[in-house]
Amino acid sequence: MALGRSLCVSMFVAASPALAADDFIEGVYLQSEELCTQAKKDTLQTLIDAGNIVLSKNGLQGVEYNCEFVQVSKATRSPSWAVTAICQEPGYVFPDVLSVTQMNPTQVDLVSARPIDDESEASGNSGSYYLCAGIALP
Repeated sequence: MALGRSLCVSMFVAASPALAADDFIEGVYLQSEELCTQAKKDTLQTLIDAGNIVLSKNGLQGVEYNCEFVQVSKATRSPSWAVTAICQEPGYVFPDVLSVTQMNPTQVDLVSARPIDDESEASGNSGSYYLCAGIALP
């Protein structure tokens, strides 16, 4: 009987969405340090309107593209998180699973489990992002 109760509790905990794991990334990240410098000169919105993707603890945001992070789980042996996301672009919604790894205090690397259909799509949701100190989301 105790096994049944603990299994039920375990299933409930596993099914509960964890919107953000402890010590998940903070701040605004762009795909290069040069873009961070440009965001300080111009505005972050200008960079988004130009087609750049912004990473924050909430997800990835672009002009006609976004991925909302719906579940974040911290790894125990590395400075990494497993992230479940729901992504949208015009006329298309899809799930993605990503790893987010803190490479150093100002850089995180994302790796997407979503395969890239076309070589022209570059790296999809994967790539390096750099912390832009002093920049806030619009």
